[in-house]
Amino acid sequence: MKYLIAGLIVFLGVHSIRIFADSWRTQALKRLGEGAYKGIYSMLSLIGFVLIIYGFGIAREVPVVLWTPPVGMRHAASLLTLAAFILLAAAYVPRNGIKAHVHHPMVLAVKFWALAHLLANGNLAHVLLFGAFLVWGVLDFIASRRRDRSEGVQYATGTLPATALSVAAGGLAWMAFALYLHGWLIGIRPFA
Repeated sequence: MKYLIAGLIVFLGVHSIRIFADSWRTQALKRLGEGAYKGIYSMLSLIGFVLIIYGFGIAREVPVVLWTPPVGMRHAASLLTLAAFILLAAAYVPRNGIKAHVHHPMVLAVKFWALAHLLANGNLAHVLLFGAFLVWGVLDFIASRRRDRSEGVQYATGTLPATALSVAAGGLAWMAFALYLHGWLIGIRPFA
């Protein structure tokens, strides 16, 4: 469990700089330069990510069951992850209505993904992993919306074709992941 916790601290800590120390980030960017800052940020993120994967793998070998979720939670998790994939696609498709409305679809996708996995899993490693990401997502979404308001950020109006593309791309990615990639990468087949 220590590797999982260390990974979460490093990964989410780096990704929380704009939440808790935005002015420090601005000063560090000026002092180090964008390339060096992004290099350090990426290296720390990668170290945290590797620790999370390694620690979660170890923790899954000897699960500590906190509760057993009802089977129906798997269905709720499937719907939430579908929404998460659509939101993730919306983060990259320019001028879509989803991004025009929610402004930070990637962070919202993380929240949906984390909540989905909390609903469907009841062991300690899952609660630590997905609970940490859910708390981070809530805090980051609030901070991002507050920053947008203070900076007067305006988002482009969405178009129907771009919105449809976001929904289609997210839906197709969700199907590929749920039916094939989740089992191959994670070892758990959601629909098996």
